[in-house]
Amino acid sequence: MLEAILKPGAEDSVVQAAALVGGQWITEGPQSGRVGPYLRRTVSRAPAARPADIAAVRTYARDAARTVARLSPAARATVLERASASAARHREELARLLALELGKPLKDGRGEIDRVADTFAVCAAEARRIGGETLPVAGWARGVGNTAFTYRAPVGVALAITPFNAPANLLAHKLGASFAAGNTTIVKAPPQAPAISTAIVALLVEAGMPVEAVQLLHGDGEVGAELCAAEEVGVISFTGGVATGAAVARAAGAKRLVLELGGNAASIVCEDADVAEAARACARTGYTNSGQSCVSVQRVYVQRSRFAEFLEHFTAFVAELRVGDPLDPATDIGSMVDEQAADRVVRWSAEAAGAGARILLGGTREGATVAPTIVAEPPPDAAVITHEVFGALVAVLPYDDLSTVIEECNAGRSGLQAGLFTRDLDRVITAWRDLEVGGLVVNGSSNFRLDHVPFGGVKDSGFGREAPRWMVEDYTVVKTLLLRGTSLWGEDA
Repeated sequence: MLEAILKPGAEDSVVQAAALVGGQWITEGPQSGRVGPYLRRTVSRAPAARPADIAAVRTYARDAARTVARLSPAARATVLERASASAARHREELARLLALELGKPLKDGRGEIDRVADTFAVCAAEARRIGGETLPVAGWARGVGNTAFTYRAPVGVALAITPFNAPANLLAHKLGASFAAGNTTIVKAPPQAPAISTAIVALLVEAGMPVEAVQLLHGDGEVGAELCAAEEVGVISFTGGVATGAAVARAAGAKRLVLELGGNAASIVCEDADVAEAARACARTGYTNSGQSCVSVQRVYVQRSRFAEFLEHFTAFVAELRVGDPLDPATDIGSMVDEQAADRVVRWSAEAAGAGARILLGGTREGATVAPTIVAEPPPDAAVITHEVFGALVAVLPYDDLSTVIEECNAGRSGLQAGLFTRDLDRVITAWRDLEVGGLVVNGSSNFRLDHVPFGGVKDSGFGREAPRWMVEDYTVVKTLLLRGTSLWGEDA
């Protein structure tokens, strides 16, 4: 199946994505086409899940969970290591699929596939680490004469609902960690990325993942909602918007949830920072993937005494970014996911300008491609400040003191990740303590992530941490064994 997905993409033919149901690849049935946002033609199509498909997936998962749970951690790790090597080997073809389906520049797509390879390797290492504890029961009088152990057992059936902005790597996180934990996983792919989602699942199957360990469905939100409500599912990992995340939680009921629901990321530039370097970092990471990242630089607060200097450097760096064909290796900024998303970014920048902000660059679009936009000094109630832009726009504002700007950053309901540029350790500790975010990047923008480091938010940005070690904990349950009358410890009370 992997070759059947990669070859048409390399030849600019329409890619036929597939579902994986009950151990069988399926391409027939009602088709949903994906129009590439840059090419403006159909680049892939996928079979939309029917009620019978969902029923078959649920039935198969119930029995498959027992089979997968019996695989040793070493066997799971070996599969994941092979998948890591395969992702690296197919880097160019996979990056091309990302460019076709999403308008993501090749350089960004290659970076995402590099992360897929890393993520599978980390998942393999975490599979080898799964164990348990010998509990100190004899430390209390009632425990004397007894012994207790724990181990981490698979939940059974996991559901992974993945987003369009990083469909390959976020699928690698969810599916890789779930398999490392010993679960079978149902994948609900994003409608905007059926081919790359199929390719990642096929890559794992060809690396030796048993077909019992994964099933893949395509479809809209109704498919996702029905899967969330399925009684067979024990844990759900979802990445997406706040409203959809709330709907997932309502449909799931009393199930384990790992939700990453986006952000409105701020980066703070203090007066002691290397302003030119801060501007370069924010320019480079504010428009990656056209700003379609939950931690993309959206708001930059610069200490007032360095504000003009920062703007001068920042504008120059952004002006150097190359906008164009995502299949051109030199392109920095390709298309957004669709024209509706692009129109929203342009509309919000115009609204900010109407309220007194200055548009230093951009504020225009061609189709789904938004020119990199800089909005200087928008009012605090502008949409570019209060909402997640998720597009090629960065707002830059001055501030006077750190405590005040921290309060401004905390004003909204998002709290995923922030950036801080300073050489002052006291400021670092203060910001780490007081910013209502899940992570703080020092001397880097908000848009930086290591795939083996815990990642997640607070407030409306969700809960749980999306990195293999922490996801394995969410994908497993602690089982306790208590031996009455048998003690590894002393017998005297």
